[in-house]
Amino acid sequence: MFRIARVSLLATLITLPALSAVAADAYPQKPIRLVVPFSPGGGTDLLARAVSDKLTEALGAIIIIENRAGAGSTIGTAQVARAAPDGYTFLFTSASYTFAPNFYRDLPYDPIKDFRPITMFGLLPNVLVVHPSMPVKSVKELLALARKRPGEILYGSAGRGSNVHLTTELFTYMAKITLTQVPYKGMGPAQIGLVSGEVQMLLPAFQSIFPFVKSGQVRALGVSTKQRSPLLPDLPTIDEAGVPGYDKSAWFGLFAPAAVPDPIIAHVYQAVAKVLKNPEIVQRLAAEGAIARGEPPAEFDAFVRSELALWTKLIREMKL
Repeated sequence: MFRIARVSLLATLITLPALSAVAADAYPQKPIRLVVPFSPGGGTDLLARAVSDKLTEALGAIIIIENRAGAGSTIGTAQVARAAPDGYTFLFTSASYTFAPNFYRDLPYDPIKDFRPITMFGLLPNVLVVHPSMPVKSVKELLALARKRPGEILYGSAGRGSNVHLTTELFTYMAKITLTQVPYKGMGPAQIGLVSGEVQMLLPAFQSIFPFVKSGQVRALGVSTKQRSPLLPDLPTIDEAGVPGYDKSAWFGLFAPAAVPDPIIAHVYQAVAKVLKNPEIVQRLAAEGAIARGEPPAEFDAFVRSELALWTKLIREMKL
């Protein structure tokens, strides 16, 4: 009896890889949900939609984008952590993923144990913008005004723990000024808040704010990276315009629930890598200020872990 059980178990173990391979070959067989933990209209949402059609072609399955905004991206992220690990639910998120563990004591997921990083889609500079009514036309003038009126200038964010919140707080920390945060439920509402004059300043991803800059509805003062943007070559960087050493980009990546099988992870990564090498996608992203990436899962995993450690250190230093 014991020998028969051992033989049966051994046979099962031998056939598991074959079953996984068959499952991967048959995958996908239904639409795939791509959960974006932010409201429509923000940089993360726009980038997801920019590549969704080509990703549908590469994977051979319809991509359904679901916006689950709130609590600094943690609501949508938690939903994916609880999803069935069958390869039909993925998380498309931003650098906020590495901030949240420092802001929520009872985070309903573990960013290391509950997810598998698949790849980074792209990097995107942020742009420091102000409402046209603000009597400033440069970063230096903004800093001077903030020092005269500490805490009076309101800046919008996509919620506490969002990319916009942390990059703005780092800006104020390095510039030694005090601003007051007005958290919104996503980047789309925050941009509306700036355009309507509810807040006076915003530091959002380039892609989402660029149309408002072009239309003159907001005034751009500087970009967040050490290099100027090819789309706004005359706009100085924040580093050269008054806050030396400031250099931060928004990044966007794809994650899966931790228990998704290796063959499916590999299949999805290969499809995404193919899309991110497509000249049309590279050009489309470049036209909105983004740089296409596509690192293998192991490299992206190492990057995410390093960012989690870095922001934990910075957040403690900034006493947030």
